[in-house]
Amino acid sequence: MSVSTVGNGRVELSGRSALLAVGDLLAIGTFVAVGEFTHGINPFLNPGRFAGTLTPFLLGWVLVAAIGGLYTSDGIGTLRAAVSRTAVAWVLAVGIAQALRATELFPGNAALTFALVSILVGGTLLVCWRSVAATLLHRYVDRKEGLLR
Repeated sequence: MSVSTVGNGRVELSGRSALLAVGDLLAIGTFVAVGEFTHGINPFLNPGRFAGTLTPFLLGWVLVAAIGGLYTSDGIGTLRAAVSRTAVAWVLAVGIAQALRATELFPGNAALTFALVSILVGGTLLVCWRSVAATLLHRYVDRKEGLLR
């Protein structure tokens, strides 16, 4: 079965990649929302602030994940690939997010401690999500050829 791709085949346009993207958004959004609550900011009452905090992480993630092929079948081809590629991509995405936060365009600033917390907490959420996705997609979807391709 043929799958449409963009970016030199680094992103597959499929139900599988859409599912991964939604899960990634939820994982990163959860990380940012919990962080906002921890700092006394209610993201539901301050959606502009929440969006401003979320955007650098999403931009970093989308850039690195797309270049790294995380939205392809190979990106979660095995559990090991899902975990290792996600972890590396998130570390790079946090670096980009921190660089963006160092500008006046986004709330917050670049801080080593926040980068480490971001890597650990956000990375844990993403790695867990991607591990579950890889396992379930292989177990239930790939056996039913083409269901989410």
